[in-house]
Amino acid sequence: MPVKSLNSAVLRWPSREEVEGALQAWMLRHPIPGLLALGYFGSYARGDYGVGSDLDLLVLVDASPFPPWQRALSLPLEELPVPAEALVYTLSEWQALPQRSPRFSEILRREVRWLFRHPALSPLDPP
Repeated sequence: MPVKSLNSAVLRWPSREEVEGALQAWMLRHPIPGLLALGYFGSYARGDYGVGSDLDLLVLVDASPFPPWQRALSLPLEELPVPAEALVYTLSEWQALPQRSPRFSEILRREVRWLFRHPALSPLDPP
């Protein structure tokens, strides 16, 4: 969480390294069924984060019985050190993303910092 110095009014927001470490520990505490890959994008991935920045997660699962808007609801994102949002895609949705949303797909291709990738994904599979 943000830390306020007792001697000043300056807020110190967690660094990318702190957030990434917390995210890796979070992944160990909260296994995601069918997880194929997990990464983050946005200001933390680009390195231009600042006070108030959130963490944009990208989660790739093999399948899900839930619609896309419901998938992230079960993730305890409030345990992360900064506000976080998650996009949860199935493998088939992820593979279709370049055709469905080419611009967003390109942004993700450039920005995502992957923290986990299942060994079953071949080198040709996204991510």
